[in-house]
Amino acid sequence: DDEETPKQWYQRRVAITAGKDDNTLTFYDTGVGMTKADLVNNLGTIAKSGTKSFMEALSAGADISMIGQFGVGFYSAYLVADKVEVHSKNNDDEQYIWTSSAGGSFTIHQDEDAEDVPRGTKIILYLREDMTEYLEEKKLKDIIKKHSQFIGYPIKLQVEKEREKEVSDDEAEP
Repeated sequence: DDEETPKQWYQRRVAITAGKDDNTLTFYDTGVGMTKADLVNNLGTIAKSGTKSFMEALSAGADISMIGQFGVGFYSAYLVADKVEVHSKNNDDEQYIWTSSAGGSFTIHQDEDAEDVPRGTKIILYLREDMTEYLEEKKLKDIIKKHSQFIGYPIKLQVEKEREKEVSDDEAEP
């Protein structure tokens, strides 16, 4: 039974799901979430994120491995994704969806089909066709292990398992 109780919901954690069918990588946390104003102020300003400085340094010949020195953080998602959606719910506001395809513009709208989520943030990366390696379980586990040693909350990687099952002739499809 995978149904969560309200008590489980409020336990801080991060869940990561690789969507191989639609080339998405989804990060979900049970933190405080963001209001509409938070989405605009924290995600909507390229200068605030350090992305502009990073892109200028890249065009001047800097190595891409220097990304962490610019405070780029969130915007590094566009190294692997064509489009990013951020669904967020803060206790002080409705649930909103922030969407951008990295062209400098973004949209925000109220999530009319909001899941019944008390609070938190879900980030969906729509991966570029040449970045599907990030949907592989081993690659994700390696990245999580390498970069999460200072995260104080559990990180749950949701994976698909396949198993072969022998069927008798009467069970086989015609």
